[in-house]
Amino acid sequence: MFLCGSLSILTTVGIVYELGKESLNFFLKIQWEEINKNLAEPLSASERTLFVTARGSAIAEGDVLRLGEEQMRVLSVSRQAIEVARGANGTPIVHHPAGQAIYLALEVSLWEFVSGTQWVPQVGSFGIWPLLNATLMTTSFAMLIALPLGLSIAIYLSEYASEGARRMIKPIMEVLAGVPTVVYGYFALTFMTPLLRLIFGVDTVSIYNTASAGLVIGILVIPLVSSMSEDALSAVPRALREAAFSMGATRLEMALQVVVPAAISGIAAAFIMAISRAIGETMIVAIASGAGPAFTFNPFQSAETMTGHIVRISGGDLSYDSIDYNSLFAIGLVLFFFTLGLNLISQRIVRRFREVYE
Repeated sequence: MFLCGSLSILTTVGIVYELGKESLNFFLKIQWEEINKNLAEPLSASERTLFVTARGSAIAEGDVLRLGEEQMRVLSVSRQAIEVARGANGTPIVHHPAGQAIYLALEVSLWEFVSGTQWVPQVGSFGIWPLLNATLMTTSFAMLIALPLGLSIAIYLSEYASEGARRMIKPIMEVLAGVPTVVYGYFALTFMTPLLRLIFGVDTVSIYNTASAGLVIGILVIPLVSSMSEDALSAVPRALREAAFSMGATRLEMALQVVVPAAISGIAAAFIMAISRAIGETMIVAIASGAGPAFTFNPFQSAETMTGHIVRISGGDLSYDSIDYNSLFAIGLVLFFFTLGLNLISQRIVRRFREVYE
């Protein structure tokens, strides 16, 4: 048992190490991207103005360019004439022949990552908020479904259901938890989205939207909430129930005013675990919420979550150690810290309220 526990800890440490290592490359390493411009005229070692071809990507003031091994910082741009400071970052100043490829430096600061509202790798914009906002929206919709329904089911099974009803409902909940998430994804796309479009209008609800994905994620995590909450409710001593009945409480009053407060530590842990599960859900959002980051608060519009973006990008033709490739690990690290933070909060809540009701 000690070896099994140690193995799980070492596995977690290995995951954190890999995520941290690749994320550091994303923030610290300069990535060079070839832009669709070439040096139109030769550039001697004494010149500070380079002339580039008219086609291709734009170059802006403050950018860092590379010709061969020499780096240059852009001072000003006037059409195809670019004023540069030669020998940036201590690189040697040399002569460059015409037709040489120009590379643009892509750097991502931590501040840009945590505060930016645009995620457009093609232009070097890596603000996490479009992906984070979509993730929080789908999670919020999921919790609107899962928390009240899951807790209601738990209260019914613990306080009201007969043994026969419990034997029937329990397997149904287990089957619901065992359905592959890709099936839930297509259920969201082919049932939940048409239902929302019927209710709110075709012009209002896009085919891909975060609302339908979030609602179906809520259905997915209902068994988790109900199972953990029922365990917490069943652990409440029977003496508390009998005391409530002796004071003239009805069954509903006993359940809501005595049993639920006494089991609040386990119920809170169930809620937080459900939030963690919803944040980490992948296939439903990849199928139903849409592809392409969008910073929007409209739940009926398409927006890509962090997990959905990882699935879409990692399935493409990404070159190893490119900035797009390393950005996936930075997103994964954000997800890890979210889950870790929620688990720490869950443990703190359990310890605090467990002391009250012991």
